[in-house]
Amino acid sequence: MIYDAVIVGSGFSAIATVCNLVELLPASASIAIVGDDPGFGRGTAYRTELYLHRLNVPAGRMSLYPDRPDNFVEWLRERKRPLGAGDFASRQDYGLYIRDSLAELLRHKKPRCRVDFIKAKATGCVERYGTVIGFLLDNGNEIAGRNIVLCLGVGNAKLPIDLSALSPRALAHVVENPWRLSWLRRVEATDRVCILGSGLTMIDQVLALSAHGFTGKVTVLSRRGLAPLDHVRAPKLAMEIDVAALPTRMSELLHALRRESRTSGDWRSVMDGLRPKTQALWLRLPEVERRRFLRHALPWWNIHRHRVAPDVFGKFDSMIRSGQVSIRAGYLLDVEESNGLRLRYRPRGRSDIAALEADWVVNCTGMERAGISHSPLLREMQHQGLIEADPLNLGITVDAQSRIPRSTSSGPAIYAVGALTAGQFWEITAVPDIRVQARKVGQAIAGGVQ
Repeated sequence: MIYDAVIVGSGFSAIATVCNLVELLPASASIAIVGDDPGFGRGTAYRTELYLHRLNVPAGRMSLYPDRPDNFVEWLRERKRPLGAGDFASRQDYGLYIRDSLAELLRHKKPRCRVDFIKAKATGCVERYGTVIGFLLDNGNEIAGRNIVLCLGVGNAKLPIDLSALSPRALAHVVENPWRLSWLRRVEATDRVCILGSGLTMIDQVLALSAHGFTGKVTVLSRRGLAPLDHVRAPKLAMEIDVAALPTRMSELLHALRRESRTSGDWRSVMDGLRPKTQALWLRLPEVERRRFLRHALPWWNIHRHRVAPDVFGKFDSMIRSGQVSIRAGYLLDVEESNGLRLRYRPRGRSDIAALEADWVVNCTGMERAGISHSPLLREMQHQGLIEADPLNLGITVDAQSRIPRSTSSGPAIYAVGALTAGQFWEITAVPDIRVQARKVGQAIAGGVQ
């Protein structure tokens, strides 16, 4: 069957795009969403059942729809969740909100276009007749679309070392994917746990351990030893920032932002003022300065930009102050078997080798970048000349309308939404940005569908 739009992917970006297309397309149109995730939209992060796993964006900014900013808050209120626009909802609730929003849209009394959910993985593609792109599915079927939206997100990053020399018994104590929470049931209350990576995933797993009655020691090892900072319960007003007046040389830009932080008295107000304008700033930066940012400033950007809910941070901070959790900065060299697991690492800024002992090693190094190399489908599309990698290898090349430049008015249009477009937009992995992008892509597709 040839669809008016084929959405490849099943995470938040895909569902946001589908919701917008359903609202914008005529009842005669057809949509297919192809993905092998049975959750369709909830993804890994939004399927967690632990209430302490919170969103790191206030509920008032998490609506699926940019023109209805209170939609998520109203959903919470209808279900008697005592949260306001400035509160931080659980990720599980947000996953349920996505599910309910899509279901409500599809059963609405107004005639809607056809939407087919295809639980399969797209493994290959071919351009047909110059007007459609067909996708080969791992269930043996094939579908085709006149408009294609690539919504392939990111997966859990792999460990930075080779563990093939470890025995099966030792490997059973290495947690490659921490979101498969069944590993927590195997941890003894007083075991020694080493977490690799010190970002948001690390905090989630520390709190998950605590919720399961864990009383042992947790050692966190990351290259710089930086952990996310906190939101505050009563934030100052966001500072008004004129992006056009900011310098584009990275050293000068950082100096200007630090100066603004001293003036405001709270760096959060500067970050909050910059937040909705980050894409505009990124577009102004020359490629050499973008590379300099990724090479030198990214870790500090991450801990200030991706903050933690106040109560979650308070719990984590108390575990740091009690000594139950400690953070070390260093480069992991190897893991060997010795009374459990022995990790050798080079402390940051030093040339000597240090070691630590653990019963468990947990991979919280974050999410891999949404590059072409991680996806057989994207590699095939690149081989056929349908897409190309962006210069920074953050994803694929798109224009300001999120469209693949090779797309023509007479041929099939290919768009990308979400993490794949980070090279063009940078700030495009959070809900407030993706929902705007999904709306614009939906409008562009709807404009060409009769």
